[in-house]
Amino acid sequence: MFQSFDVTSTPQFGRDRVSALRATFDSLGIDAFLVPRADEFNGEYVPACSERLAWLTGFTGSAGIALILRTQAIVFVDGRYVTQLAEQVDGSVFSGGDLVNAPPHVWLAANGAKGLRLGIDPWLHAGAEVRRLERALAEIGGTLVFLPHNPLDRLWSDRPAEPLGAVTIQNVAQAGVLASDKIATVAADLSKKKLAAVLIADPSSVAWTFNIRGADVPHTPHPLARAIIHADGRAELFLDKRKTGIEPEAYLAQISTQLPPSALEERLAAVSRDGGRVLIDPDIASHALSEIIRKAGGEVVEGTDPAKLPRAVKNDVEINGSSAAHLQDGAAMVEFLYWLSQEKPGTVSEIAAAERLEAARARVGQNMQNPLKDISFDTISGAGEHAAIMHYRVTTETNRMIEAGELFLIDSGAQYINGTTDITRTVGIGTVSEEHRRFFTLVLKGMIDISTARFPKGTRGCDLDPLARIALWRAGADFAHGTGHGVGSYLSVHEGPQRISRLSTQELLPGMILSNEPGYYRPGSFGIRIENLIYVRGAEEIEGGDMAMLGFETLTFCPIDRSLVIPELLTHDELHWFNDYHRRTREALMPLIHDRDARAWLENATLPLEY
Repeated sequence: MFQSFDVTSTPQFGRDRVSALRATFDSLGIDAFLVPRADEFNGEYVPACSERLAWLTGFTGSAGIALILRTQAIVFVDGRYVTQLAEQVDGSVFSGGDLVNAPPHVWLAANGAKGLRLGIDPWLHAGAEVRRLERALAEIGGTLVFLPHNPLDRLWSDRPAEPLGAVTIQNVAQAGVLASDKIATVAADLSKKKLAAVLIADPSSVAWTFNIRGADVPHTPHPLARAIIHADGRAELFLDKRKTGIEPEAYLAQISTQLPPSALEERLAAVSRDGGRVLIDPDIASHALSEIIRKAGGEVVEGTDPAKLPRAVKNDVEINGSSAAHLQDGAAMVEFLYWLSQEKPGTVSEIAAAERLEAARARVGQNMQNPLKDISFDTISGAGEHAAIMHYRVTTETNRMIEAGELFLIDSGAQYINGTTDITRTVGIGTVSEEHRRFFTLVLKGMIDISTARFPKGTRGCDLDPLARIALWRAGADFAHGTGHGVGSYLSVHEGPQRISRLSTQELLPGMILSNEPGYYRPGSFGIRIENLIYVRGAEEIEGGDMAMLGFETLTFCPIDRSLVIPELLTHDELHWFNDYHRRTREALMPLIHDRDARAWLENATLPLEY
């Protein structure tokens, strides 16, 4: 199984572990220490050996940071994790902080003691973050202390070993562009800008650039690796050879020099000597890496990772692969939803549902000779009040039955060699309340309005985000997460820079894949989310219009629970979209469904709605 449901957090140890950390402060010359969720690669998913935040606090969410002071301990999370934080950490030890509106640097500037000495591990904080912390501390006369070692690593006696996941080749049949061509494009741009080299510090960018995939972290198939690409076209890949077999090594030898990770500092220093200008992304690369360049006499040139935007803008091969992956995934979802509809309420648990869906994906993948490689994130399988926890992760401790009269939310995804999927469906179990149906329909309206949006070139994610919320706003409601995130091509299910959110200023470009997932959550009662993946299609003329407009094409095909929809709350255009979507879903998935009863369920689940 790809997902474990064991309880991994240990909040009961929070007090002892925080006390042990504080006991190191005097010898380290600090008054506080920051513990980020991210590892030295600044990724969303981290290997077990880098789960420092979870080890210290018990919080297992994918975004957060702890500020440990001598008499206070704060865990900063965003709106997705407020409820989860309260459930996982010891409230007598930790308080909650606002990661979005008052992150550590803002909190320190407003609340930090005068002269505070804040310790950090310089390998765990990107350059841009370090500057924010330095500015905040300057306001209170404080100091940022770069520690020679991470004190938690010495306290964590049973810390797991570093991962050695096997590296595979992502063939051009899935990638669409040769790695040698990608490297040459980066090198040409470096030469044009009179740069000596670029440090590619994001493992997903390394995987995309070199057309390789890995298995070092849960659910994201990239190897933990960095690379230096030189202006003359040479590429150095810092990747442990224990991860590469004969075929990957031979392949990589054609396009790069493969070196052990321990050689990175020396090679980075070498290219920096004599004033070498090295491009580095300050939002990704560790502060420690910038310091290596500076200490060697080089010039740090800050800029965006040159692979970030190209991998976000999918080529035709990647779009076609994603489309095929989503049809396969839709067939698995139909098999699962049909099964769930046949089970008596109160007999299926949250864990059993997640396991059944994963098994369906594996079975369909085997039948279609496109095997399930992994799930793309831990499945969110929540019923009733658990569905109100936006990123609820069921464990053996919290597992409960899915009962009649409540909503069940399942947010899941898969990794296939030709694409990454992410889908959420909320279904009613038996007869649910009119309030459930009303809010479901309001959420659906927002999802449809994003799906049908037409917009001019230059439109950003923040420009479209209100479309998903207007129906809820009119009802005096909202949701505390972005409407959509970028999605990779057999890579990270959460990919930037493209997003649909209040904060996203990235222009939406043809080929970008995003999620479309408005929701509504009432703590302690119920939660709703409906999610499809979409991609930006090229500009098209509109009859009678003045200019061509971009739009979205839907990748995800799976029935939306029509029993939860109040047709009278939909406009004629929204109802038409809903019925047309179900018609296309039926036509696309029926050839992939072989069980007669499941086919009958799909037919019924996609019947048109009427006023």
